[in-house]
Amino acid sequence: MSGIERSLDEMNRAAELGGGQQRVDDQHKKGKLTARERIGLLLDQGSFNELDKFVTHRSADLGMDRSHPLGDGVVTGYGKINGRLVYVYVHDFTVFGGSLGEALMKKVTKIMDLALKNGAPVIGLNDSGGARIQEGVSSLAGVSEMFFRNTLASGVIPQISAVLGPSAGAAVYSPAMTDFIFMAKGTGQMFVTGPDVVKAALGETVTFEDLGGAMVHSTQSGVAHFMCDSEKACLASIRALLSYLPQNNTESPPAVEWKGATEADHELDAIIPAEPYRAYDIRKIVEKLVDGGNFMEVHAGWAQNIVVGFGRLAGNSVGVVANQPLVIGGALDVDSSDKAARFVRFCDAFNIPVLTIVDVPGYLPGTDQEQRGLIRHGCKLLYAYCEATVPKVTLIVKKAYGGAYCAMGSKYSRADINYAWPGAEIAVMGPEGATNIIYRKELEASSDPDALRKQLVSEYRKKFANPYVAASRGIIDEVIAPSSTRAKLISAFESLANKSEFRPPKKHGNIQL
Repeated sequence: MSGIERSLDEMNRAAELGGGQQRVDDQHKKGKLTARERIGLLLDQGSFNELDKFVTHRSADLGMDRSHPLGDGVVTGYGKINGRLVYVYVHDFTVFGGSLGEALMKKVTKIMDLALKNGAPVIGLNDSGGARIQEGVSSLAGVSEMFFRNTLASGVIPQISAVLGPSAGAAVYSPAMTDFIFMAKGTGQMFVTGPDVVKAALGETVTFEDLGGAMVHSTQSGVAHFMCDSEKACLASIRALLSYLPQNNTESPPAVEWKGATEADHELDAIIPAEPYRAYDIRKIVEKLVDGGNFMEVHAGWAQNIVVGFGRLAGNSVGVVANQPLVIGGALDVDSSDKAARFVRFCDAFNIPVLTIVDVPGYLPGTDQEQRGLIRHGCKLLYAYCEATVPKVTLIVKKAYGGAYCAMGSKYSRADINYAWPGAEIAVMGPEGATNIIYRKELEASSDPDALRKQLVSEYRKKFANPYVAASRGIIDEVIAPSSTRAKLISAFESLANKSEFRPPKKHGNIQL
């Protein structure tokens, strides 16, 4: 073996060892995998091609001249997931804590540029202490270059982040700009300022987990879309998510062969409780409708009054938005409006048809919601549905009242096909509220107002709120038997496969933020 070849072997070994065996061992003691172990689990076996393996930093200040580890704290390259091209960058915490230096950021932005040029998803596995203090403003310049590319790539290629260790300061904003964030429970944390800064600035003592752990961001802040029990589970879930998504915004989502049944499912005929106000789990309907009951829910722990996620109909990807009666009756509020609006806009950007399942009593009333800006947030969902040009099919299964009816993929927010089940109610408000307003004088004069109210509510429900009234005006395209729903949806989306819809040319709209 020649001297050059020996040198190459030695350099490869040095680069692959990152910050050294002791730091690799420390990473394992924390319950975390190394960068290369993560890549091995994420990508198809043997498909990874590394770039910029021997890059080192160029800083000589504050002791940086004493160490020039190969790779400079990030592993970058491309490979395949389920046979399809992806680009990856993976922080190496064993090198300077994965901190973001100038050379590291040039590696990352090169990968993002390649992903954009080649129309393939880009995946970042984050484990970083943030901007590298020793490199000062040069570090911040590199981070800003990444933010710019996040913006360029938005709506063009899928961008996916996993937070598998700390993601602090400047390191949190790039994941926040991507389409989906996965977090590993117990090891992944995101925060703008860490516990020490919080203590110094506010006198508040807080742990890393309570400040920015996976539980916080998947149930309270809504920053994380998926919380996973382990790193391995995160990486497996990323692979699963990509199976629903196209490579870029010019392609259709990948279809899979489906030979399952589409015959009538009579369990759906009895799935809605007969009692008007009895809650039920909307997921049971979703799972009855999608192929094999396989539904990948997004933001499962946050804003649980609405359910969003991916499934398939006859092998084709579809995004599902559904009110959840188990939580505040399925009413729309600030957080659920944000959650559903962003999901609809993602689906629209990447040519994924949208199925909307409606059981909504209205927007959530109260001073808390009004003061938090329900009007501003609530209109995001209206905007998203009106803006979207992908195939949109809406199914009203129980109630659809007021402005919330308009917001949930109604005919005049341009849903292409609108179905309703026979027991559905579509009205400006619920029968009880409408009766109290319309017949106020009669009720006040009645000797038995409760009995009269019950009678009037029943009459209102039969005459004005049933789906046949809407169907008589073409607002509902068809009232269908619940048992036939899956076959109807498959046929509807097949009929919309070549849909084309005009929108006026503009630089971009000005959605409320």
